[in-house]
Amino acid sequence: MVSPHFRAGVVIVVRGLDDRILAFERNDIAGQWQLPQGGLESGEEPVNAAWRELHEETGLGRDDVMAMAEYPGWVVYEYPPALKNAKGRLGQAHRWFLFDALRADIVPTPDGSEFVAWQWVTKEWMLEHAVEFRKPGYELVLNAI
Repeated sequence: MVSPHFRAGVVIVVRGLDDRILAFERNDIAGQWQLPQGGLESGEEPVNAAWRELHEETGLGRDDVMAMAEYPGWVVYEYPPALKNAKGRLGQAHRWFLFDALRADIVPTPDGSEFVAWQWVTKEWMLEHAVEFRKPGYELVLNAI
């Protein structure tokens, strides 16, 4: 999904052995939690972007998690009006990936620039705490996995 109006990217769900998922607190907005995500680089395949973003933002890699599934299709959301102006585009379009932890003791190391904290949460908790304009996409995908 290449468009000047929507930034193409990926979102990564890391599922633990107990079915909880990893949530990360944003550095720029205290108390705002989300899943790892990021933009596609020119010519980059979405699954490769998912591995890259996961490692950049959380320090996790192939020794910690295994790619399990990709949500079929793009999940699109629009920014609220103030963000549309600030970002110069209407929103984002993401491919979503599910990664399973290989063991119970994985420990992410948030990058400090995007994320500052992490915790294992239920899908329900993540849906309750997701940013409003992202909630429809989170609900769609989290309810499907």
